[in-house]
Amino acid sequence: MVGEARRVNRTELGAALRALRQASGLEAKAVARSAVMSTGKLSKIETGRAAPSVVDVDRILTALDVSTDIKAQYMAAARAQATEATAWRLYRRLGFHRKQEQIRALEQSMTLLRLFQPSLVPGLLQTPEYIRAVLGPKGLSEEQLGRTISARIDRQRVLYNTDKTLRFILTETVLRWRILPAPMLAEQLDRIVFLSRLPNVDIRVVPLDAPQTDVPGHSFVIRDDRVVTVEATHAELVVTDPRDVAVYVDKFDRFSSCACSGDDMRAMLTAIGAEFLREQETG
Repeated sequence: MVGEARRVNRTELGAALRALRQASGLEAKAVARSAVMSTGKLSKIETGRAAPSVVDVDRILTALDVSTDIKAQYMAAARAQATEATAWRLYRRLGFHRKQEQIRALEQSMTLLRLFQPSLVPGLLQTPEYIRAVLGPKGLSEEQLGRTISARIDRQRVLYNTDKTLRFILTETVLRWRILPAPMLAEQLDRIVFLSRLPNVDIRVVPLDAPQTDVPGHSFVIRDDRVVTVEATHAELVVTDPRDVAVYVDKFDRFSSCACSGDDMRAMLTAIGAEFLREQETG
C-alpha cells in the first residue's frame, strides 16, 4: 500500500495523484498501462491539463494499490462532479476497441453487476453476429470492426468468473427486435439460454403482458452500488452520487420483481426462438 491519508479537493486532484504515484515508486508508463490509458493521458491528468473522470481516478488508484481509506478520500474528490458525459464521437476517435478494453478493466475490478436493457441484447451476452449488427451503423472500417468485436468477445470471459455476480434484466421487446435474420436471432436466444445456466449469472425477462407501474426509459449498468453507466444516443453518462445510484438500484429491483427467471424465462426464449425458426422454414 502507498500514500498517507490527506485532504484532497478537486482542483488539486491531479497533483495529488502524481504525488501518490511518485511515492509508490512506479513509473508513469506502468501505471498508465495498468489503468488502461495512454501515458500522455496520465500526464495530462497529473499536471491538471485534463480533468479525470471518476472511472479514471478509480483505475489509477487501483493501479497504485492504495489503502481503502486513501481510495475513499480520493474517490470522494472525484465524485464532486457527480455526473459526467462523454460523447460517442470521442470514443470513435480513440477507437471503440479501446472503449471495450476500458469496460473490461471495470468488470475485472467489480464483484456485482446489474444491467437493465430495454433496447438490445447486452454486450456480454451477444453472439459475434449480433455484435456486428449493433456496431455496423457506427461507420467503422472492417479492421476497426474486427478489433472491436474481438475486444467485446474477450470481455465475455468475465461471465465464467464465479467470484463475480452478474444480473441482467431484459424486456421481451429486446428478444424480438429484428436486428438480424430470424435464424441468427434464434441462435442469439440459444446463447442467452446457455449463459443463464451459469451459477453466477442471473438473466430475467420482463414479459410484455406483465402489469407495470414503471416505464423502461433507457438502459443502465450498476457496478457494485458505486457507479451507474447510462448510454444515451449521443453520449455515455457516468453517475456516482450515492443518492442517484440508489434511484437506479430501486428501478432495477422493481423490474426484477416482475420479470420471469429460471425455467420460465428459458421456456419463453425457447418458444420465441422456435417462432423464428418456423418463420424461416415457411418464408
